[in-house]
Amino acid sequence: MESESKKLRRGSLKEVSFREMWQKYGTVGILAVLVIALAILKPASIFSATSISQILTQSSVNILLAVGEFFAILIAGIDLSVGSIAALTGMLTAKLMVGGVPPLTAIFLGILIGAALGFVNGFLVNKTGLHPFIITLGTQAIYRGITLITSGARSVFGFPISFTKGISSSIFGVPVPVIIAISVAVILTFFTKKTVAGRNIYAIGGNKDAAWYSGINVKLHTMMVFIISGICAGIAGIVLIGRVGAAEPGAATGFETYAIAAAIIGGTSFFGGKGKVFGVVIGGLIIGIINYGMTALTVPSSYQQIVMGGLIILSVTLDRFIATKK
Repeated sequence: MESESKKLRRGSLKEVSFREMWQKYGTVGILAVLVIALAILKPASIFSATSISQILTQSSVNILLAVGEFFAILIAGIDLSVGSIAALTGMLTAKLMVGGVPPLTAIFLGILIGAALGFVNGFLVNKTGLHPFIITLGTQAIYRGITLITSGARSVFGFPISFTKGISSSIFGVPVPVIIAISVAVILTFFTKKTVAGRNIYAIGGNKDAAWYSGINVKLHTMMVFIISGICAGIAGIVLIGRVGAAEPGAATGFETYAIAAAIIGGTSFFGGKGKVFGVVIGGLIIGIINYGMTALTVPSSYQQIVMGGLIILSVTLDRFIATKK
């Protein structure tokens, strides 16, 4: 009887150990496996200064969208409009600059536009009581339609050289888009760890009713979450037009899939209340490496979509499995 009890304890310890190890190092492990696989299949595509810079620069937009999406998922919600917000913000910022507004002023106004679009999402979620999936599915189409109307379904280009050079430049060898993405991630990490509002958002994701009974203003924090998501998407849209050199009406189409995948792969629980900004950053890098690696290996883009969908299903399934075991 005693030996049977010891076996049960050992099995329980192994189960706990695996769960904790996966939660702590699973995302980094996936990143390491991808880097090793790509290095074996095509070493030149990853072990060069140019390729590393390209991977980081391409990942910057994914990271910006993902850290905003992270907050929406953290309260057991979702924001499907981040791609459309990025496109609309980028388009309006481009039109402001082409119209003669100084780049810094246009960038500031663009970020405010992103915050306003996020505010609309939060307002509608609070007022209607509908799940964010429904609201942001609708605003995704609305924002994309406004982008097409304001642009006349045409690209906008001819930005001031100071803007395009600023986004395309590097500081101490680090591309500016990467610096912007990491700076936003650091600020949001501080917000989640060191502020009462950040801790309240985790509490709402863990149990909304319990959070409400504890005196947390659920609607206010829901609004805050979607404003943060809108700001991050707005910054992503501005970075995107700076990198491309033009504002496209169809820019960032489908990027919400990348954002959700990066957040989930980065360890954010789809059921709310669990996740870290650092993990989401690694998730964004994983998405960037997958896209870059499949392009380097001349894999058709349609297969990239299949891989992304499969990763989302696998990550959510694993998260559910671990939560059930716990």
